[in-house]
Amino acid sequence: MLLRNRIRTGILALAASVAALSSLHHVRDIPPLGLGTWLSNRDEVAHAVEYALKSGYDHIDAAYIYRNEAQTGRGIAASRLPRSALWITSKLWNTHHRPAEATAAIQKSLADLGVARLDLYLMHWPVAFVPESESTKRNELDKSTSIIDTWRAMENLARSNLTRYIGISNFARHEVEAILDVCTICPYAHEFETHPYLQQQEFVDWHREKGIKVIAYSPLGNTNPTYDDREVGSLMSGGGDGKKLLEDPFWQKLAEEKGATVAQTVLAWGLQRGTVVIPKSTSEEHLDENQKAVEIEFSEEEMEEIAKRDKKTRMNNPGKGWGVELFSDLDDPTKLGDGVGVDAEKGLGDL
Repeated sequence: MLLRNRIRTGILALAASVAALSSLHHVRDIPPLGLGTWLSNRDEVAHAVEYALKSGYDHIDAAYIYRNEAQTGRGIAASRLPRSALWITSKLWNTHHRPAEATAAIQKSLADLGVARLDLYLMHWPVAFVPESESTKRNELDKSTSIIDTWRAMENLARSNLTRYIGISNFARHEVEAILDVCTICPYAHEFETHPYLQQQEFVDWHREKGIKVIAYSPLGNTNPTYDDREVGSLMSGGGDGKKLLEDPFWQKLAEEKGATVAQTVLAWGLQRGTVVIPKSTSEEHLDENQKAVEIEFSEEEMEEIAKRDKKTRMNNPGKGWGVELFSDLDDPTKLGDGVGVDAEKGLGDL
């Protein structure tokens, strides 16, 4: 009897160890720090993804319109990590909002990324374009397809086991509410621009109340070289000279106090406020540095001081180029008639 009990205890201990090991290699929820791939050079992104995954990242944020999913997929494969250890997000582009187009689009992304199923698939923008095969001009608005029509198609993608979760990106609050009013499978996450210069704290908090996770793109603000300094400076409704966020004296001083880089400090703020951050980089040095953001903490007083530095300035707004009023109930919305805005033709809007 004693021997039998010892054997049974040993088996239970082994089973517990196996279960614990398994949990270490199975990503069940979206990791708070991910690698963004927007504007990553096709010649560099495969190595960046491979390096990131081998050095501790487990979350890759991709999209069809980034035009580098095949290279991203090669990096995923080269990492040789089990699929269960990774979180992979992709996005449905505007020309694919019709149900048949949506199915073909996710299948294309799956093939390029080299996976059988995504963890998260997002409706990239609340804007439908006429499919390229039916349109004679670029970015022709498809007024016959609503975001509700597209959401129904995305629900079917989830039911077909092509993605674990579905979500949205770049929506105004009233557009999120429209989805919540009708969804059978509701949004898991909402990816939108938020950083110290566009904090949108009330909007972030509202998502938490609704049980929707927030993914912050461009978490380092106007650091991205695609965001033109001249335009950023002219658009800063909160004042300022258009300097890069990483050159902001307030953040430089705070970073020095934390014994960290400015980028690490800004990312740490994004993490502490409960958002998922997805900085883009193809530099091994920056990939390593960004991971250390999880070690930085802020006091309540520091968080309050940061909140006062909000400039309510949006860096990515292709609405004018598309002829659509985006972010209409949020900070710094599209203003179609004022002659000021970010031109979608410059590549912005792909986020």
